[in-house]
Amino acid sequence: MKIAVLVSGRGSNLQALIKNLHGFDVEIVAVASDNDDAPALRHARTANIPTGTFIAESFDDRTARDLAIADWLDENGVELVVLAGYMALLSGPFIERFRDRIVNVHPSLLPSFPGTRAVEQAVAAGVKVFGVTVHLVDEGIDSGPILLQRAVQLDGYSDPTEVHQILQTIEHELLPEGVRLMASGAVTRDPGNPQRLIIGR
Repeated sequence: MKIAVLVSGRGSNLQALIKNLHGFDVEIVAVASDNDDAPALRHARTANIPTGTFIAESFDDRTARDLAIADWLDENGVELVVLAGYMALLSGPFIERFRDRIVNVHPSLLPSFPGTRAVEQAVAAGVKVFGVTVHLVDEGIDSGPILLQRAVQLDGYSDPTEVHQILQTIEHELLPEGVRLMASGAVTRDPGNPQRLIIGR
């Protein structure tokens, strides 16, 4: 399966995908970013993966930018889109174009703490069990069907940076696993509950 990865920042999840998808029937054929200074783009180029930058100011609006990304992904034969630290919201037309073929990783146990600054929200709420969720993307904010989750108990942690570092280790394992499941065709929606995914390994 040909996949694209959308990035905005450092690219640690992209590096995890490059490393952990090796040897599987998955090929990263494109990396797109809304930030032309994103270090993630350097990781992609080092791995000889084609890159594209789509800066918001270069387009009339978010939808125009997203459709340009979608066209570029189609030109590269992309079958699955993976958000790996992509900080821009995707517009409805993009999501419709790749319906049920967009995967995101989020540093909380959804549906708790969706959106930005999830770790900071969780720490402020005093939770002791944190976690990571891999889910499909829909038009809501981190509201799509959950593919994978993993929890970790962190008693006494009050520094969001420390918590996020721990969660990133989980992200680097869970996101590639989710991509492998999607690529293998093992994931379907429950006909009786469209918000539930059935995994047949």
